Amino acid sequence: MSEATTIFRADTMTYWRDHAWLAAIAMTLGMGILWAMGNPDIWTGAVGGLFAVAVRAFYLASDEAKAEWVLTETEITGPENRRIRLADIARIRTLGSAVQLITRSGDKHLMKYMADRADVAARIEDAMARVAA
Repeated sequence: MSEATTIFRADTMTYWRDHAWLAAIAMTLGMGILWAMGNPDIWTGAVGGLFAVAVRAFYLASDEAKAEWVLTETEITGPENRRIRLADIARIRTLGSAVQLITRSGDKHLMKYMADRADVAARIEDAMARVAA
């Protein structure tokens, strides 16, 4: 009998939306810092914040926006050869568009850019309950 699997993929639109929010925050902080320092050209903070986040977003998009996590009946595997036994997961948290898996040994794994983080967390919790039963 083969194991049932569920695949969770990072969502491209969620990736770009999260980076748009990050850019807005970085722009605001950059302008605020320059204003607090008395710099008359506070607009450069917006340019700097936008540029920094844009470079990061485009540089990481090929990996981050295509990440996959595979949930089986006993474990969840992810990018960079991550393998987490469901029985080892102590806690599941949602942060923004991410789902954080915390193991009993304290290791933390972040499933980033999930379109429906609540559904992802619920499916993992259901799988954990079946393992525990």
